[in-house]
Amino acid sequence: MDAYGHINNVVFLRYLEEARIDFLFRPDKDFQQGSVVARHEIDYKQQLVHRHQPVDIELWVTQVRAASFTIAYEVKDPDQVYVRAQTVIVPYDFEAQRPRRLTAEEREFLAEYADDEDDPAGAVAA
Repeated sequence: MDAYGHINNVVFLRYLEEARIDFLFRPDKDFQQGSVVARHEIDYKQQLVHRHQPVDIELWVTQVRAASFTIAYEVKDPDQVYVRAQTVIVPYDFEAQRPRRLTAEEREFLAEYADDEDDPAGAVAA
């Protein structure tokens, strides 16, 4: 909470990071070869004040390219959206210190959570 009594904008980045890590680094599917954040875009729709009950974060994949993909998020309650955001992720080879292409397995995993125009059918709640 910041001086104005609401959740600080930087904290939302941490919420998104936690949801993204839970999504990408599951025991059965993960990005072991590495990835980095290339871009964040956040639209703050409504302030969220400090409280004890959790807030929901839904995420889904909106774009998959050869060497990047985009995850969209909503931070919300059932009747209120606080934040809409997107993160561009780049697969990365840390040994070579350069971006890499997505593997076939990574592409297949991401396709399971691809955006449907009217309904993010693959949305994952975090």
